[in-house]
Amino acid sequence: MGAPPKSFILFLIAVIAIGGSICAQQPYIQDVQGSRPVDSSQIWLSHEHILVDFIGADSIQPRSWNHDAIIAEVSPYLDELAAFKVNYFVDATPFYLGRDVLLLEKLAIKTGLKIITNTGLYGARNNKFLPQYVQEISAEDLAIKWIHEFKNGIEGTSIKPGFIKIGVDTTDPLDTLHQKLVKAAALTSLETGLTIASHTGRAVGLWPQLKILKEIGVSPNSFIWIHAQAEDDNDTYLKAAALGCWISLDGLGWDVDRHLKKLLFAKEHGVLDRILISHDAGWYDPQKQQQTITPYTNIFTKLLPQLRTQGFTEEEIKLLLSVNPAKAFAIENVD
Repeated sequence: MGAPPKSFILFLIAVIAIGGSICAQQPYIQDVQGSRPVDSSQIWLSHEHILVDFIGADSIQPRSWNHDAIIAEVSPYLDELAAFKVNYFVDATPFYLGRDVLLLEKLAIKTGLKIITNTGLYGARNNKFLPQYVQEISAEDLAIKWIHEFKNGIEGTSIKPGFIKIGVDTTDPLDTLHQKLVKAAALTSLETGLTIASHTGRAVGLWPQLKILKEIGVSPNSFIWIHAQAEDDNDTYLKAAALGCWISLDGLGWDVDRHLKKLLFAKEHGVLDRILISHDAGWYDPQKQQQTITPYTNIFTKLLPQLRTQGFTEEEIKLLLSVNPAKAFAIENVD
């Protein structure tokens, strides 16, 4: 094996300069109020949104958002989750698309939910939500920014991310900027232990991402294939599961029947242990005067009764709601 490229050596030097390696510890989950040991008995929603602003990276103005008004609007939907004993709520909204960690902290305190936020950037939708600096910055320097958020807090706060969120358009080969995002995410994951959750959709965009991860040395076990329900060929799930990546069927706020069929396929073919389920619901939009919030409850009121009718055991349901997401979002030791 040849010597590592100079850019990677410079990356390692810079990482050491901003804090060195993370001290070894037991796997843990990191939410907006701190870190806690992994507990596979708690109930998760592994891909949701509270606020999303589609105005674009060049126009977004988070400081203009009225937290009190947003909290008043969305709290009733979060409060509904207490009846279903939901503990963890993963907010998948990335930077420049509406990530607001202080808002999430306020909602966590108010509702008692353990809300998890992210680092990373979202390149899907033709790069509308990427800041201009991504054009010039290297993947190594981008990773340093994300590692800094993990080690020191997001935007001057003490709040740290619990995973890496990126987004790519579904193409092969990937857009050049999207390749950079995946590489930066892989470098960040190597240094921090954070899982990468990538807005992907159909599987054509999955394989080039996994190839980049393999080249950098990141296991597919540290990768979540978001919006996998968009893939029509269910056999693709078997290939992805065999590689070890997480398969997120997360459109249950919108379509229960399609997800039910895919979960039956996963059960039949023995890959339920690689499946995550969630709603992709919520969506407070600060650009709208009238809000239409999608509830976070279809899993409990619609899907679970059908799963039980179709022969799913309580252990299999626990696998989907508790065991799998706890494993997927666990931050592993970094030596």
